[in-house]
Amino acid sequence: MRTVLMMGAAVVALLPLTAQAEAPVVTKQVYQLHQKLITLDSHLDTPASLDLPGWSIEEEHGVHSDFTQVDLPRMKKGGLDGGFWAIYTGQGPLTIEGFRKARDFAILRGLSIRNMVAADPANFTLALEAKDAAPIAASGKRIVYMSIENAYPLGEDVSLIKTFYDMGVRVSGFAHFAHNQFADSSTDPSKKPRYGGLSPLGKELLKEMNRLGIVPDASHSSDQVLDDLLALSTTPVLLTHSGCKAVYNHPRNIDDEHLKALAAKGGVIQMNAYGTYLRASKPNPERQKALMALYGQMREDAKLSPEKRAELLAQRQEIDKLYPDTDRPTFDDFMAHMLHALKVVGPEHVGIGLDWDGGGGVVGMEDVVDLPKITAALLKAGYTQADLEKIWSGNVLRVLAAAEAGKGK
Repeated sequence: MRTVLMMGAAVVALLPLTAQAEAPVVTKQVYQLHQKLITLDSHLDTPASLDLPGWSIEEEHGVHSDFTQVDLPRMKKGGLDGGFWAIYTGQGPLTIEGFRKARDFAILRGLSIRNMVAADPANFTLALEAKDAAPIAASGKRIVYMSIENAYPLGEDVSLIKTFYDMGVRVSGFAHFAHNQFADSSTDPSKKPRYGGLSPLGKELLKEMNRLGIVPDASHSSDQVLDDLLALSTTPVLLTHSGCKAVYNHPRNIDDEHLKALAAKGGVIQMNAYGTYLRASKPNPERQKALMALYGQMREDAKLSPEKRAELLAQRQEIDKLYPDTDRPTFDDFMAHMLHALKVVGPEHVGIGLDWDGGGGVVGMEDVVDLPKITAALLKAGYTQADLEKIWSGNVLRVLAAAEAGKGK
């Protein structure tokens, strides 16, 4: 998901300068345990950073300077072994021209991920199967699975998903912030369903995904889409970055009934740290007006010079100073969703998908350096190392392995 400023290939995340909230103390023992785990995040929007002018994944950046949240040095500090690097494409018009532009953009974004791996084989390795994760992590390299957020770029040609599969994509969502040709969105501005779930074309896409071994992702799609996926998919369904309606009743979250249905079919919910979906916050109209004015200067497909990016970053930092967000959700708000999901479906059906570089991050957990705090909090709540192994990677890899085993059936 994105609550970021898309400046051509550039991104400025919505993270204000703010003090850290209370969060669990990470002892040396906890940190060492965290570093031993295979840790995967199922929704990294970091590929958008790869196309920023002058930005390098190899260098350490600052969440309060350039607003990015993931790079190689910070992954090492935070013990993040890797995850699913998303090809995100914003929703555009359902026209031939719109589909063409989105297709080209998505292919180039996918190539940016592949180029990152090719440029530094000492630190990154492309993963294509569930069994690839462990040896890559053991080698000290970062794990790069690929995913699609929003199937809109496929246009009306379901067979195009094979091109992305061949590129390395192993997880794909259907819709994003608005209804598209495949499925209803949970947040369409109309607040009305278009299909009441998957469209006929969306059902054909699901069949092709099952045939290829691509995991269906229901995040961003409506509850009725999740119902269709659970009824029709021949393999388990993933929610790559979602939360719990029982904690905060927002359309992007799912209720306990759907959580249980997801788990009953072997699926997993990967917990989101996107503040707007964790709890309600006090309105800040001056800040929103200033941010909207900043957004108005950009287009997703626009080219951005280093000078223009610096100017926009400065404007963003000025907005944070003039109109600070004093009611941001905290680490405790995030943990409330995670602990609720664990209570409802257990550690076999919960994982991590924090939406880094796409709007994720809360007070007390601002970037990937803070990830050991999750391990500390789960241990404090009574979960075991075996539970942590499932939550941090075992569950999502199990779902991926099931998709592989179901190929061609």
